[in-house]
Amino acid sequence: MTEVTQDRRPAPRRPGRRSPVFHGWRIVAVLAFTETVSWGVLYYAFAVFQVPMGAELGLSSAQLTGAFSVAVLMTGVAGVWVGRWLDVRGPRGLMTAGAAVSALLVAAWSQVQTAAGLYLVFAGIGLARATVLYEPAFAVIIRWFDRQRANALLAVTLVAGFASTIALPTSNALAEALGWRDALLVLAAALAVLTALPHWLVLRRDPGDLGVHPDGADGAATPPARRQQAHPPEDPRPGLRATASWAARQPAFRWYTAAFASQSAAVIIVAVHLVPFLREQGHTPGFAATATGALGALSVTGRLVLTGAARAVPVARVTAAMFAIQGSSVLVLALAGSSQAGALAFVLLFGIGFGVGTVARPALLAGTFGVTGYATTSGLMVLLITLATTLGPVVAGVARTATGTYTIVLLAVGGLCVVAAVSLLRGAPAPQPLSSTGAVSPRLRG
Repeated sequence: MTEVTQDRRPAPRRPGRRSPVFHGWRIVAVLAFTETVSWGVLYYAFAVFQVPMGAELGLSSAQLTGAFSVAVLMTGVAGVWVGRWLDVRGPRGLMTAGAAVSALLVAAWSQVQTAAGLYLVFAGIGLARATVLYEPAFAVIIRWFDRQRANALLAVTLVAGFASTIALPTSNALAEALGWRDALLVLAAALAVLTALPHWLVLRRDPGDLGVHPDGADGAATPPARRQQAHPPEDPRPGLRATASWAARQPAFRWYTAAFASQSAAVIIVAVHLVPFLREQGHTPGFAATATGALGALSVTGRLVLTGAARAVPVARVTAAMFAIQGSSVLVLALAGSSQAGALAFVLLFGIGFGVGTVARPALLAGTFGVTGYATTSGLMVLLITLATTLGPVVAGVARTATGTYTIVLLAVGGLCVVAAVSLLRGAPAPQPLSSTGAVSPRLRG
């Protein structure tokens, strides 16, 4: 890839009369809304459409989840390129185009007739996801906020944490009323209207483009020396490529990658397979969709707990504890059988850590490796996580088809959560509480 030597962004706006509302908070509000819609349609809705789609197209669970895994893989592969684009050119054009293309691809999904067509559409959806989901949103927020970074990240993920809670029951109701194909057309229209235009109107690359500092117009910008710690001072090769290369060589980067890859695999497996598992246990489609959707609502609780607790306890330790709770919750689900109470107990315990990694990962990554080139470095980690987790849903589907039961899948989910907790503790830097900036100590251990 050719190194980009110039930052093609508009000249900073001359200081003048400033709005009483920091534009960064407008960006947070828009991203909170658009992330909710995008995650709901492009990610969570698949679990609802999986059963009627398979029945009509004659595809097995493994074949269907294979398409979902292709999308996950393509998102990870595109992540490094998307990150580099965001670091150099900003989010406005890319996230607007990504939202529009996403809507067209969901409409195409509604028309698939074969497995090959489904896989082709989901490959495209995976590429589009890389431009509109959390990774680009976090890259924007990290540029616009420093002292208030934790609050800004939390605000977006708190709202978007309800994506599954809203999308799963809504998608199920649309599918039952209209059929899965027409339901997808409705969702495609909603995606087009509710995401592309807000991205174009509000997103901007950097606060300097509007003549303000990170966190607002109070002059409390972070000193440049602090905001440029993405590579060690002795590294003579400044730039995005050097930043990502240096980060990848650090032990902390590798342990973080192992931790978040394991937990992401567990979360993906549950998100894709919990609805069919609960239906196999005799629960109604409505209960299965609602219970699975509740994971998103509980993820909001987990993020609040993490952000609050990590002001006094190292963020890695809090996150690892939540991952361990997720692992223990699998025993509850395995013993629940057809009991609704048991299923809801699992949702409560697993859901508390469902979205914790979403907040912990950017906080640890930006705090440990710095802000310069964050999107590029994050894209590299996401690629590595994706390569390790893409096979999760399809392997789970194969295991279910081969054994006729989800028992081995549940054991795997529990094991992955334990591995995630241990890896996170191994990679954690010297104990530092999460500050109001959402950053941990930039020093690395080892």
